Amino acid sequence: MTFKMFWELFQNPIFQITIRSLHISGTATLLSTFWSLPLGMFIGLKSFPGKQFVKGIFNTLLGVPTVALGLILYLLLSTSGPLGFLDLYLTPQAMIIGQALLVTPIVVSLATSAVESVDPKIQDLAKTLGASEVEASLAVLRESMGGIVLAIVASFNRAIAELGVALAVGRNIKGTTQVLTTVIAMEVERPNIEYSIQLVIILLAIVFTVTILTNLLQRRIT
Repeated sequence: MTFKMFWELFQNPIFQITIRSLHISGTATLLSTFWSLPLGMFIGLKSFPGKQFVKGIFNTLLGVPTVALGLILYLLLSTSGPLGFLDLYLTPQAMIIGQALLVTPIVVSLATSAVESVDPKIQDLAKTLGASEVEASLAVLRESMGGIVLAIVASFNRAIAELGVALAVGRNIKGTTQVLTTVIAMEVERPNIEYSIQLVIILLAIVFTVTILTNLLQRRIT
C-alpha cells in the first residue's frame, strides 16, 4: 500500500469512526479491568459477611440500562453538574469513563465466577509449598485465566455495542465523539439505510473477530 493510499484510507470517515470506536471501547475495557479484576478476585477468594449480597449487587447491575447510566453521567458531568468543572462533557474521555463503569459488573461477576470455579486445593497446595498469599492468588489467577479472558472480551463487546452512554455524554460530535453506534443511530433517522448497513457490518465484524480470536486463545490457554 502506497503512502497516498494509506493517507486516503486514514482520511476516510468510516475508518476514522471505526478507529475511534476501538480506541474508546478498548481503553474503557482496560480501565475497567484495572479495578474490576482485583475486586472480582477478592470476592472469589475470600469469605466475608455479606459476600452473597455483594455478588447479588454486581449480578443485578449486569442489566443496568445504558440510558440510565448515561443520564446519571450527564447530570454529573454536564456544565451545570457537580463535576462540570472537569470539562469532560462532550469528550471521548467522558465516553471512556461511562463505558468503563458500564462494563465493570461484567468483569467483576465473570471474574468472580471464574475464580470460584478453581479447585480450592490449588491455593492450599501453593501455600503448603511456601507460597505467599499473593503468590497463591496468582496461582488461582493462572488457573482461571480462560474465564478472565472471557470476562474482558464480553466487556469489550458490551462497550463497543452500547449507545446510551455514548449519546448522553458524547452527543455524536463529528470528528470528536462519533462512534459506530451513534452514527448508525443518526443515519437510520435521516434515513440513510445503506450507510447504516455498512457501519453495522463493520461493528458485527469487530465483535465476531474478537470473539473468534478469544476462543482460539482460550483453547491455547486450556
